[in-house]
Amino acid sequence: MASPAAVTGTPAQTQAQTGAPQERLSQSEIRAIVYGLMTAMLLAALDQTIVATAMPTIGLDLGDAANLPWIVTAYLLASTAVTPLYGKLSDIHGRRIMLLIAIATFGLGSLACALAPTMVTLALARGLQGIGGGGLIALSQTILADIMSPKERARYQVVIAGVFVAASVAGPLLGGLFAQHLHWSLIFWINLPIGILAFALTNANLKRLPRHDRQHRLDWPGAALMVAGSVTLLLALSWGGVRYPWGSPTILALLAGAAVLAGGFAARLATASEPLIPTEVLKDRVVYSATLAACFAMGTFIGLTIYVPIFLEGVIGLSASESGVALVPLMIGTVTGATLSGRSMLHFRHYKRVPLAMMSLSLACCATIAWEGRALPFWLMEVLFALLSMGIGTILPLSTIAIQNAVEPHQLGIATAAMNFFRSLGGALIVAAFGTIVLGGVAGGAGSGTGGHDVESLIRGADPAQLALTFRFVFLAACLGLLGAFTFLALMEERPLRERASPRMGGEPATGDPG
Repeated sequence: MASPAAVTGTPAQTQAQTGAPQERLSQSEIRAIVYGLMTAMLLAALDQTIVATAMPTIGLDLGDAANLPWIVTAYLLASTAVTPLYGKLSDIHGRRIMLLIAIATFGLGSLACALAPTMVTLALARGLQGIGGGGLIALSQTILADIMSPKERARYQVVIAGVFVAASVAGPLLGGLFAQHLHWSLIFWINLPIGILAFALTNANLKRLPRHDRQHRLDWPGAALMVAGSVTLLLALSWGGVRYPWGSPTILALLAGAAVLAGGFAARLATASEPLIPTEVLKDRVVYSATLAACFAMGTFIGLTIYVPIFLEGVIGLSASESGVALVPLMIGTVTGATLSGRSMLHFRHYKRVPLAMMSLSLACCATIAWEGRALPFWLMEVLFALLSMGIGTILPLSTIAIQNAVEPHQLGIATAAMNFFRSLGGALIVAAFGTIVLGGVAGGAGSGTGGHDVESLIRGADPAQLALTFRFVFLAACLGLLGAFTFLALMEERPLRERASPRMGGEPATGDPG
């Protein structure tokens, strides 16, 4: 339980306004903040898993199955596009106020989703929900960096990873239960009590959050170019090969537009007096190497979680429920890997060695699955999936901590948010590549030549032998993704981790709200 000062915030406010050094947070206060942040993270993590199993029921109930993909697409577009904005605004106005805005926006979006009478209004509400969700994880990671040293943060990686595993296991179960036995709107109503709890915990405890204030301005033209470019690219990746053929004028126009907007954003970064993402952050060897390693690792993991169930059902012959259970080792492995990586950072000066060794093992496991496929005994395949994901899990906490260790305190917000932004875009690219391989292989190229197909409808009539051959290429593509993650991790400079957090609470003299 936090001390009374942490709850009221009065001493912290007084000292922050005078610019006087403040005492360090106690362990009980840090734990209270962590619990609030984990609750906020749970909102975003649960939303990513609970919706999928309820989608067929939602489509039937609202009578508009054709636009059902917009439930996912609208959230993805909004949450990815606004993530860097939250990071920059938190550097300007403080973490607390921006996290509270993210939680409140997510809650309002959830309420609108639960009450949506049509698919169009549901998609719009999901976009509002995504605007809030885009700040939850990035800001929570940034706040952890504010209150703990990189070495201290490593101790909490098992807690953070546990939130995502709980969401991965509970989300699909709750989504199916609500949709089948109660009502699909409960998958959104459940966010309200969790959101109120997260708001209460963070509002009370973050009043003593450190401040690192500097005079900042938001680069509005750069922000507009970044949002427009990312939305355009994600639309192309979401629609390509599914709604429209990859070579269609619509997809080509979207890709061309994304390239033009990306070029404009790059030019703005190079010429603006204070760009949205500081160029010194992007040029830092640790930042770009760790970000690219995380892009390849997370993209490969997301792609596998989406397409491995199709492999298990179409090639191995499992039922839908059996494939869900068989996917658990892939999920649990990431938590084990994250825990192993976090603990190794506490004890080893050369903290890259454990992740590099585990990534080598992941590559070997993935290559074995690609080569042997359905010839493997099922128990061995499950072991290989677990070991494969363990290697991926070691990269995720290391990349976040290494980036936060490399930048100045007043750049923590935008650096963390930029990592999450580029990781999401990289993940979307890799998932799109996996989808192209599956659709093209199963449909004999129809997936790239005609629109209006989805993977599952093509799988139902696919020849298992042909599907097995197709998934050999999917797993080989996953090997390339893992190799990319290994390469950029190996190239990342291994700077010593700071053992102390900010020497004084509040950083620069603060004005206004201390949160």
